[in-house]
Amino acid sequence: MPETSPKWIGDYGGKALLEALKTESTMITLDLSGNSIGDNGALDLSEALKTNSVLTTLGLQNNSIGDIGALALSKALKTNATLTALNLNGNKIGDNGAQALAQALKTNSTLTTLDLMEISIGNNGALALSQALKFNSTLTTLNLQNSSIGDNGAQALSEALKTNSTLTTLNLMEISIGINGALALSQALKFKSTLTTLNLEDNSIGDNGAQALSEALKTNSTLTTLYLGRNSIRANGAQALSEALKTNSALTTLNLWLNSIGYIGAQELAEALKINSTLITLTVQNNWIGDNGAQALAKALKTNSTLTTLILGHNEIGDDGGRALARALKTNSTLTTLILENNSMGLDGALALSKALKTNSTLATLDLRDNSIEDYVAQALSGALKANSTLTTLYLQNNSIGDDGAQALSEALETNSTLTSLILGNNSIGVRGGQALARALKTNSTLTSLYLWRNSISDDGALALSEALKTNSTLATLDLRSNMIWFKGLLAFSGAFKTNTTRATLDLRDNYFGDKIALAISEAFKTNSTLTTLNFWNNPIGDNGVQALSEALKINSTLTTLNFWNNSIRDNGAQVLAQALKTNSTLMVLELQRNSIEDNGALALSKALKINSTLTTLDLGYNLIGDYGVQVLSKALKTNSTVTTLNLAGNSVSSNGALALSEALKTKSTLTTLDLQHNSIGDNGALALSEALKTNSILTQLDLWGNMIGSNGAQALSEALKTNSTLTTLYLQNNSIGFNGAQALSEALKTNSTLTTLDLWGNLIGSNGAQAMSDALKTNSNLTTLDLQNNSIGDSGALALSEALKTNSTLTTLNLNGNSIRSNGAQALTEALKTKSTLITLYLQNNSIGSNGARPLHQVSQALRCIIGH
Repeated sequence: MPETSPKWIGDYGGKALLEALKTESTMITLDLSGNSIGDNGALDLSEALKTNSVLTTLGLQNNSIGDIGALALSKALKTNATLTALNLNGNKIGDNGAQALAQALKTNSTLTTLDLMEISIGNNGALALSQALKFNSTLTTLNLQNSSIGDNGAQALSEALKTNSTLTTLNLMEISIGINGALALSQALKFKSTLTTLNLEDNSIGDNGAQALSEALKTNSTLTTLYLGRNSIRANGAQALSEALKTNSALTTLNLWLNSIGYIGAQELAEALKINSTLITLTVQNNWIGDNGAQALAKALKTNSTLTTLILGHNEIGDDGGRALARALKTNSTLTTLILENNSMGLDGALALSKALKTNSTLATLDLRDNSIEDYVAQALSGALKANSTLTTLYLQNNSIGDDGAQALSEALETNSTLTSLILGNNSIGVRGGQALARALKTNSTLTSLYLWRNSISDDGALALSEALKTNSTLATLDLRSNMIWFKGLLAFSGAFKTNTTRATLDLRDNYFGDKIALAISEAFKTNSTLTTLNFWNNPIGDNGVQALSEALKINSTLTTLNFWNNSIRDNGAQVLAQALKTNSTLMVLELQRNSIEDNGALALSKALKINSTLTTLDLGYNLIGDYGVQVLSKALKTNSTVTTLNLAGNSVSSNGALALSEALKTKSTLTTLDLQHNSIGDNGALALSEALKTNSILTQLDLWGNMIGSNGAQALSEALKTNSTLTTLYLQNNSIGFNGAQALSEALKTNSTLTTLDLWGNLIGSNGAQAMSDALKTNSNLTTLDLQNNSIGDSGALALSEALKTNSTLTTLNLNGNSIRSNGAQALTEALKTKSTLITLYLQNNSIGSNGARPLHQVSQALRCIIGH
């Protein structure tokens, strides 16, 4: 019994495990993640840990353990002598729980990894953990991502790092660190710190913080990995880091994605690369370095002998930059991965890179997606592949490659013996290109993944590919979605699957075949032993086709995902699927959205859920099941122990259905995601769900878009949010909550500590509602996304929100589209962005800000993606 991972056990199951753990002598890993274990369950487990002498890894992430449970586990850690890894990610532990764990760390001598990501640790908890690190001599990895420790917590941890001699990995991503926290960490790194990995992504250290860390890097000799993505670092910060790299001899990975270093910053980094002899991975994605920056880095590659990975996606690199990089590849002998996705490279740049591949002997991965590449370039790449002996992965999706390009690449595949993944999705490949690729597959013995989505392969191309699959023994993934494949092509595939023993994924969405082909594929499906994912999205399969596939499901033992989205399935089809679910033991995801399933189908599926023990996701959105169907499904949820995601969008559900779901949520329901958008639950339905949210400790996402909810419903939900500690996402767009509803929600946000996404699009909240939201943002420390589009907030609303942005330290995305904001409102937002605002994306489309409003916004963007539009 080496390890176990039950689906859902709760506190009662935790008690049952207690006795087993006390005597179990072989189990070393126990994963109980996402099992609704609360404090009582943690108490029981901790008792077992006091005597268990073999367990080394315990996963308790995404449960409902609070401070009391953490205290119990801490007591166990004081005596347990075997546990090395404890994961408490995503529980309800606060400062008190962190303090208890810290006390245990002072005496525990075995724990090496502690994961406290996404729990509610503040300054006090961070201070306690810091004190523990001064005494602890075994912990090597500490994860505090997405907590609220801020600069004070970072300063406390920094003091501990000066004396701690074991910690090697510290994750401080998304914890609201500014310049003061960065400065403190810098001082710690100057000492004899043992840290090898430091993650500071998604904070606000800016240039000053980068400069402070750079000073530390000049003398530090242990740090090998530094993540600084999305930190508002500009050219000055990049320049400081570059100076450090010239003397640092330990750092191997530097990640600067989504900052604003520009071409000047890239040039500074390039100068450092000419001297540095340790860096192997450099990420400069989304930094607007342009051709000048690419040219500078290319020059560095000619002499640098250590860099293996260079990520330059989304940087507006054109032909000049492409040519420069190509010249570098002809002589560089270390680079293995080059990412150039979504740049502005044209024919000349891509051709130059193709020629470079003929002589380059190290590059294994090349990403050229979204670069306007046409057939001529694909032909040049083909010539390169015939000579190249190292490239294993080539990304060419979202370009303009047609049959000639596909034929050229196919010819290369017939002789190339290294390429394993070829991604050609969303190009212009037709029958001839498909047939050419099929010929290559008959002889090629290395390609394992071929992606051809959104082309025009059609039946004749599919027929050729299916013939190739009968003899090919290496291809595991073939993606043919949206290729206009009809009956003849799919019938050929069904025959191929009877003999093929490698295919794991078959994507046939958007190919317009019906029941006949489903019948044929079901026969192949009965004997196939490798397929795990089957996608029939947007094909006119009806009840007869589903019946045949359901019979296959009864005996198939490999399929985990089945997608029937947007077909022609009615009650009879749902009933036969339900029968299959009663005996099938592998299917985890069933997509039935946009069919014509009514009450009887829902009833059959609900009966299956009472027996089935593997299904985790059931998508019934936009069918015709109504309140009765929801009521019977709700009853099933009370006993089902595996379903975590349920989609009931667009099913004419009223308050009666919402009431039934509310009762299910009050029980031991395992649901984490519930989608009820585009129904009619109204205020009464919102009230019912709110009552459930007050006690439910599992649900993390609730979608109530377009449900005729007014201010009363919003007020009820607000009351629930004041006590609920698990919901992270709430969608309320296109309701009518108005100012009163917005005001109620803003009061809840002042105390709620878990909600990260709130969508109030189209709710008539007006400028007063925006003011209320602004008041909440001044104190709230966890909301990262707020959508207020189409709410008529005007300039006064924008002004109010601007004031909040000056002090808020967590919001990263704000949508203000369609709000009658003019230049005064835009100027107010500009002033806010000049401060240390954490905002990364600001939407201002469909307003009237004019050039007077747009120009200042562009000037102060600092890593901000400001989408203005018209």
